[in-house]
Amino acid sequence: MKNKFYTYIQNLQDQIVAGLEAVDGLAKFREDIWERPEGGGGRTRVIENGNVFEKGGVNISAVHGKLPDSMQKLFNVGEADFFACGLSLVIHPKNPMVPTVHANWRYFEMYDDNGNVINSWFGGGQDLTPYYLFEEDAKHFHQTCKTACDKHNSEFYPKYKKQCDAYFWNAHRNEARGLGGLFFDYCKETEDMKMEDWFNFVTEVGNSFLEAYVPIVEKRKDLPFTPEQRTWQEIRRGRYVEFNLVHDKGTLFGLKTNGRIESILMSLPPHVQWVYDHHPEVGSEEEKLIQVLENPIDWIAP
Repeated sequence: MKNKFYTYIQNLQDQIVAGLEAVDGLAKFREDIWERPEGGGGRTRVIENGNVFEKGGVNISAVHGKLPDSMQKLFNVGEADFFACGLSLVIHPKNPMVPTVHANWRYFEMYDDNGNVINSWFGGGQDLTPYYLFEEDAKHFHQTCKTACDKHNSEFYPKYKKQCDAYFWNAHRNEARGLGGLFFDYCKETEDMKMEDWFNFVTEVGNSFLEAYVPIVEKRKDLPFTPEQRTWQEIRRGRYVEFNLVHDKGTLFGLKTNGRIESILMSLPPHVQWVYDHHPEVGSEEEKLIQVLENPIDWIAP
């Protein structure tokens, strides 16, 4: 399974990079091949200063070795070997009318002393973080997520949408990071779902990413915007940074386990502002977004 999934994310990285380069029309992804001293490595691809995308990364990694102490405590286990692989992406567009997007799909195994798999699971998801609220964009993104989920289980979309809203919550701000999407973790084998079934589900979601995001980018990338709207984008990007550095488990795990720092912090935007006690004008488009972030809604009618 680990080889099968790693092959999948290698191919998916190629597909997503090609799709985003086609939309941008100018910039190309720079590739970095790196190795982890403790075992494994990855292929980081970063785009910067394009026509459409100011900064973004589409990264894959496959790492293995002894389970770090922090993970032993997290999983409540003793010493063990592990393997983990995944694809993680974050894209920050220039135009504030185009949303930032994040996605991740991953697989994890743990082994006993004889090298037998004693635990394994999938995780991942995809979510949208706009700076201006276009309801049709939110509905398109969520409908694409729901369509992918419904091919496998009609209960997946409402369950994983709810988990996404709960996970990407900036508790210290009492607001969501964005408009959500899907978030699932510890997807293990059961009587109803074998690991092959989880593989098929996770890859279905992964294959839906470009369909979920690219039409939104195409629709919004040439819209005019003002310097004031750009400032608002940079202020909201600050909230994105806050979540990633304060709450995101993946970022914190990477920082605590000697992860590759450039790949971990790839998710941070290049231009950000923190304005003291900033509040949008009453009745403005900016306030409209905040109201939705403070009270997440269902974008797909039941």
